[in-house]
Amino acid sequence: MTRVVPLLLTWLLMAGALPADAQGRAGRPPARPAPMKDPFFTSTLSKAEISNKQAVLDTTHGVIVLDLLADVAPTHVAHFITRAREGAYDGTVFHRVIAMGIIQGGDPISKDPSQTARYGTGGLGVLRFEENAEKHTRGAVSAVLVPGRRDSAGSQFFISVTDQPALDGQYTVFARVAEGITVAQKISTTPANATVPTERIEIRKVTIRERPAPVPEPFSTEPVGALSMRRVRLETTLGAITIEVFPDRAPNHVRQFLRLAASGVYDGTAFHRIVKGFVIQGGHMPTRRAPLEDKPASYVRSLAPEFNATLHERGIVSMARGDDPGSATSSFFIVLARSEALDGKYTAFGRVIEGMDVIETIEAAPLNGEEPVTRIEVTRATVN
Repeated sequence: MTRVVPLLLTWLLMAGALPADAQGRAGRPPARPAPMKDPFFTSTLSKAEISNKQAVLDTTHGVIVLDLLADVAPTHVAHFITRAREGAYDGTVFHRVIAMGIIQGGDPISKDPSQTARYGTGGLGVLRFEENAEKHTRGAVSAVLVPGRRDSAGSQFFISVTDQPALDGQYTVFARVAEGITVAQKISTTPANATVPTERIEIRKVTIRERPAPVPEPFSTEPVGALSMRRVRLETTLGAITIEVFPDRAPNHVRQFLRLAASGVYDGTAFHRIVKGFVIQGGHMPTRRAPLEDKPASYVRSLAPEFNATLHERGIVSMARGDDPGSATSSFFIVLARSEALDGKYTAFGRVIEGMDVIETIEAAPLNGEEPVTRIEVTRATVN
């Protein structure tokens, strides 16, 4: 019996049941085991250090700028900022894409091109779920989770390229795309095997910066007298057209027309409708070759009518609309002949002062109904 205790202690020590200093002291209680380390991230950043911040993602397909939402997901934002400053995202890739759906990236394993089979498994399990009211609308940035584990977020994130309402409440939204949603859209449509891109789409660097102070929208503060000196030049595939504006008659329409022209909204649109002896119409957003970034897209908004005494005669520029008088947005028309039926029902806001010969060429274009057979495009609009 005298050997039982030493042999039992040896077995317990090898099994990890007692600490080493318990050997030979069976009469004393074992020491308490060290507490398990909390696997979840704890921020060392103050509220001021995570507030009003943006993340700039320099990718091989272009730049994406994120507004970080510290008010609704402070721990997620602090984690993202901390990891970004450590360089954790530099050299990672967008390893999963769903065309016009989402793009997913941020896995630290994806820095290694030889580990492609493991992409999507790294950098998780360090953030608890932060419930908030943010929706998965276009541009939402959310934390990736391990399936079935709500408290499993980490470095990986996904960007909603289009609205994804089915995801609301299931993932923590911690940022929104401020610039570069078309870059994200382009990434989403990259050729892929299932959802794995066939090319390496790298996040070259992530930089954290202060969110710039808001600036007034273009042409929102200029007085009417200054606006009246502005001219809009439309470079088209058939020649140039120059338009003077009437801010004293339709100030809000003029401000919006100048804003859209200066921000590139009209670039790549087409004159989609020609009614000989009546009007030519352009500026309709569905005719634009490429989608707009969020900022210029926000300038395309409905206008309250500003009907005035301007007669709709040859060369007058007026705003198109639907049945609702307040439904004008970006589409405009140029009058080809005196049209009394338009007076007082559409907002005239300018006049062609150069390029009536181009207008005549457009009017003479072959048509399929009211649509030109050959596309007549505004290649560039400028404000002088």
